[in-house]
Amino acid sequence: MTSQPDTSQPDISQPAPTGAETPRRALPMRRPLSFVRRSNRLKPSYQRTWDAALGKELLEIPHGERDTSVAEGFRIDWAAEFGRSAPIVVEIGSGSGEAVAHAAAANPDTDFLAIEVYKPGAAQLVSRIRREQLSNVRVAVANAPEVLDQLFAPGEVAEVWIFFPDPWHKKKHNKRRLIDESFIDRVARVLPAGGVWRLATDWSGYAVQMRTLIGASARFKNPHAGERAGDASPLTEVRLHDLDAISMGKEPAPLELEQARDDDGGWAPRFPGRTQTDFETKALAVGRKIFDLTFIREP
Repeated sequence: MTSQPDTSQPDISQPAPTGAETPRRALPMRRPLSFVRRSNRLKPSYQRTWDAALGKELLEIPHGERDTSVAEGFRIDWAAEFGRSAPIVVEIGSGSGEAVAHAAAANPDTDFLAIEVYKPGAAQLVSRIRREQLSNVRVAVANAPEVLDQLFAPGEVAEVWIFFPDPWHKKKHNKRRLIDESFIDRVARVLPAGGVWRLATDWSGYAVQMRTLIGASARFKNPHAGERAGDASPLTEVRLHDLDAISMGKEPAPLELEQARDDDGGWAPRFPGRTQTDFETKALAVGRKIFDLTFIREP
């Protein structure tokens, strides 16, 4: 996802006022958003699609304090929205919608919510939905944590998908990664017991963070714990040859086998419902490895 984060904070550096003035309360620092905002300008053809889809395939969500936030108190009746009661899959960071559109076409008995903060990407997704006449997809242009918090009741989502989130690979930017302890709790709230959380990334450091953080949560279990470890682990291969550096055109610093070996494993087989997108094709072309993870919501 690629949108400019709202990093503005109230000015609390001035001395406290005196006399009859009311002291200002210092507001808590917000967690950095997990996306950066690019230009939201739409070309005319996408603007026409956007206008036609607003309130239909494109959800009309009132904003809060940011143009990606969800107004407090806003709710959606999903059965009324889709005109039926069906399992709901939420995909976060849908981009132009290759994955979610493919899944929706293959699973007409399932409803899908695609969350994407980048307006041109969402416009492409809406255009794809209308072109393919998919009635079981809705698009939300909003901050994913707020969508999960406000638009879903506990246990209302069958599956959550996060494929190739922004890795924020520089150490100083790791705090912007979407997957952290608070986000794990949000996903756990909307999934019922037995609900599925599917993830994929081409960045090994983020893959390890996901495996570690979600694996440590008592609210999830990894059905593939211990699988694809050692020589069969994609992480072993990445570390052994420093494929991350090579794919970025940097000088590799490969590890010895003993250091590179991933004895934990836990990587899921490729989810057959995840179609190979243009993004993944490009990642594979430069030698990156794909890490799939699956977690099941515990009772």
